[in-house]
Amino acid sequence: MNEIAAKPKVDKLVLTKLRGFCAGVVRAIEVVEQALDVCGKPVYVNHEIIHNKYVVADLEKKGAITVEDLNDVPEGAWLIFSAHGVSPEEHKKAAKRGLKVIDATCPLVTKVHLEAIKYAKDGYTIILIGHIDHVETIGTMGEAPESMKVVGDVFEAQAVEVENPEKVAYLTQTTLSIDDTKTIVETLKKRFPKLKVPPKDDICYATQNRQNAVKSIESKIDLLLVLGAPNSSNSVRLREVAEGKGTKAYLIERAADIKPEWLEDVKSLGLTASASAPEVLVQEVIDHCRREYGISEVIEDETVEENMIFSLPYELEQVIKNA
Repeated sequence: MNEIAAKPKVDKLVLTKLRGFCAGVVRAIEVVEQALDVCGKPVYVNHEIIHNKYVVADLEKKGAITVEDLNDVPEGAWLIFSAHGVSPEEHKKAAKRGLKVIDATCPLVTKVHLEAIKYAKDGYTIILIGHIDHVETIGTMGEAPESMKVVGDVFEAQAVEVENPEKVAYLTQTTLSIDDTKTIVETLKKRFPKLKVPPKDDICYATQNRQNAVKSIESKIDLLLVLGAPNSSNSVRLREVAEGKGTKAYLIERAADIKPEWLEDVKSLGLTASASAPEVLVQEVIDHCRREYGISEVIEDETVEENMIFSLPYELEQVIKNA
C-alpha cells in the first residue's frame, strides 16, 4: 500500500494588512448592484466588471450578464461599461443600439483618457506604457489611436519611433509595476529629453500601495501567495514584485489552488490580495492554511491606510434619484 505523503508544516502566515479591493473596484461592484436594484434585471456588463471570477459569478447570480460584444446586448437594454474603461468607439456603438449606458470606468482610468485627449489635441505623439492586449490599454488607445504608440518594456522603449522627437508625451496603464515603469520612463527620457510628463502619476495609488506592501514583507517570508486572477494586471504585478526581490511567489484564485509541494521547507508564508480580490477569499485561504498546514500564528504587516472613496457615476445617480 502506498503511503500518503505528510503535508508540510508551516509555522506562521504573514499577511499584508493593506490588501484587496481598491476604491475603483468597490465602486464598480456597487454600480452593478445598485443598477440591478433600480434598473431591473437583467443588466448587461461589457467585459468583466473587474477581473475576478468569484465576484463576476456572484453578480451574475444576482442578474448581471457579462458580454464581450455589444451586439449581444438587446437594443434598449441597460449596459454598464467595466472599471477598465472603453474607447469612444464603444460608446458610439452603444448609442447606435439605443443602449442605456452607465459608465463604471474607474475615475483614475478616466484621468488617463483625458490626458490622452489633451496631448493629442496639442500635437504630441503619446507613448502609452502598458500591455497592448489589456482591456484598459485598448480603451485608452481608442481616445487617440493615430497619436499613440504602446510600449511594454525597455526594449520597445529603445526602439519606438516618433515623427517629432521634440513633441513626445507619455502616459501609463494604471496597474503596472512601479519599478518596471520607472526604468521604461528613464529610457524614454534619455531618448526624448523634452518628454512631457503627466501632471500626476498615472499608476494608481492602490497599485503602488499594494506593491509597497509586498516589498515590506518579502524579507520576512519564504514564499508569497498572491490572491488574484491571471488576467488581472495588478495581480500579476504583485507576484512579479516579489520575484524581483528574490522571493518565490505564486498567483492563486482560490485556496484550492495551493499545492502542498510549494510549501516544502516553508516556515513563514506570505499572503496578499490584489485590488480585485475580495476579503472573503482571503479568509478562505487563511482557514485553509490553518487546517491543512498547521499554521497557528497569523501576523498582519501594516504599511499605510487607504481612505479613498469614489462617488457613483452621474447616470446612475440620476436613475436612483428618479426611481
